[in-house]
Amino acid sequence: MPDLAPFIAGLPKAELHVHHVGSASPRIVAELAARHPDSPVPTDPEALADFFTFRDFAHFIEVYLSVVDLIRDAEDVRLLTYEVARDMARQNIRYAELTVTPYSSTRRGIPDAAFVEAIEDARIAAEADLGVRLRWCFDIPGEAGLTSAEETERIATKLRPEGLVSFGLGGPEIGVPRPQFAPYFERAIAAGLHSVPHAGETTGPQTIWDALTDLRAERIGHGTSATQDPKLLAHLAEHRIPLEVAPTSNIATRAVATLEEHPLKQMVEAGCLVTINSDDPPMFGTDLNSEYAIAARLLDLDAQGVADLAKNAVEVSFMEAADKKKLAAEIDSYTEAALR
Repeated sequence: MPDLAPFIAGLPKAELHVHHVGSASPRIVAELAARHPDSPVPTDPEALADFFTFRDFAHFIEVYLSVVDLIRDAEDVRLLTYEVARDMARQNIRYAELTVTPYSSTRRGIPDAAFVEAIEDARIAAEADLGVRLRWCFDIPGEAGLTSAEETERIATKLRPEGLVSFGLGGPEIGVPRPQFAPYFERAIAAGLHSVPHAGETTGPQTIWDALTDLRAERIGHGTSATQDPKLLAHLAEHRIPLEVAPTSNIATRAVATLEEHPLKQMVEAGCLVTINSDDPPMFGTDLNSEYAIAARLLDLDAQGVADLAKNAVEVSFMEAADKKKLAAEIDSYTEAALR
C-alpha cells in the first residue's frame, strides 16, 4: 500500500466520537496536575505515558476519573476545551461533536451555569481563532447511576447551550443496563436532541439492541460486538444506523484483543455505515489521523477510499445541511488535487 499518512494529515475531517476530558493532551494534563498537587496524576509527561497504560476497561475508567478530578473550576474547563480544539486544528479537523460530561464537573462543585458558559466561550473562540467548529454531546456517566442521568438531562434541557446537539451515555457497560436510562433519553429527544449512546463495546449485541429500542439511538458509540449478531448487523445496515468506530481505543481498553481481530472490516462488508474516531486520543497514544491510517490498512483503502470514509462522518453528523455540503465539497476538492 502507498504511504497515505501525508494525504490523511491534510484531509479535512469531522469527528463524531471523542471525549472532552479524554482529549486532554499530556501537556495540559501535566499542567492541571501541577495546579492540583493532591491528585495521583503524574506531572511528568513520561510518567503520564505509564499512567495511561491500561490493564482493562475498569482500570481505564479509574484512570479517566482521576483526570476528570483535575477539572475543578470554570477556568480549567475553558482551558481544556480550547486546547482540545487547538489539537484538532493541527489535524485538519474542521468539525467535532465533543462528548462532554457535565455531571463530572458539577458534582465537584463547578456551578452548572459556569460550566456551560466556559465550554461555550471556548467553542466560540475556537471557531474564530482556529477554524474548528465544536458541538456538544452531553453524556450520562453510566457508573454514576440515575442521579447523574437526571442531572445531565436537566442541564441539557434547561440550560441548553447553543452548541448542544445530542445526548449520550458512556462509562462502563457491564452492570449498567441501558433500559433504565430510557426516561431521560425520552425527555432529551423531546427537547430536540439526538440520541447517541455507547453500546456493545465491552458487552454483547443485546446492549446495542437495548440502545436502539429503549434509547432510540440514531448512532451507536463503538458497537464492536455487533458482528456477533448477523440479524443486528443486517438491521444496522438496512436502517443506515452509523457505528462510531475507534480501533485503538478498543485495543487499549481490551475490548478487542488485537487490531487484526478488530471487527471494522466485518462491519463494512455487512454494509454498515461506519465512521472513524479517536475516542480518548492522548490517553490511548493516538489521534484521528492515526485512526484513519489504521482503518485504511484494515480495509485496504486507497486515498479515495479514505476520503469516502471521511465523508461518512460528514454525512451522519448533526451539522446543518449547508455545512455538510460545504465540508464534503472541501474533501472532494482536496482529494481531487491530491490525486492529480
